[in-house]
Amino acid sequence: MKDIVEQIVSDPRYLKNIEYGEPRSGHPEGKVKLHIAELEEILEKFTSRISEEQYWKLKFLIQVHDAFKAEATPNSPIESSNSHASLARKFASEFTDDTDLLNMIQFHDVNYALWKEYAATGSHDVERLSRLLDTIVDWDLFLIFLVIDGSSVGKDPEKLRWFIAEVRKRKRTMVDESWIV
Repeated sequence: MKDIVEQIVSDPRYLKNIEYGEPRSGHPEGKVKLHIAELEEILEKFTSRISEEQYWKLKFLIQVHDAFKAEATPNSPIESSNSHASLARKFASEFTDDTDLLNMIQFHDVNYALWKEYAATGSHDVERLSRLLDTIVDWDLFLIFLVIDGSSVGKDPEKLRWFIAEVRKRKRTMVDESWIV
């Protein structure tokens, strides 16, 4: 996985796309490359709690997950072919055939969508959560990634607490709210 990350960070499409972004809600850092740098710093705080394999998979997810916002249609649904997640998944599939990692890239913002719905209405789309629970295999890795992404400046840790609790009701995972930075 280390070799794959090295290939990704030298890819011209990646290098162009990480220059994209302006400060906005949830991303006061602006450019994607600054978001990636912040997530890499957060990842380093977890090195004593994760394996080397998890470290490189997380590094992969960090590099790719938002790298195609520049090419995405704004406000497109997560599952649509022109969302930043779908474009990132397509790019990542050129480097790996690990379906679980590709699904993590595709669905890395579903937790936020479910949280927004819950915060606004007091309930969430249970079927959408069930589909996500059935789609992701490695819940430890996925939740660690969501904690890393959700612990950056400008993000509300309450959504992580809520989502981790929802997952733990249905899946076994070592990740609990003590992982939140």
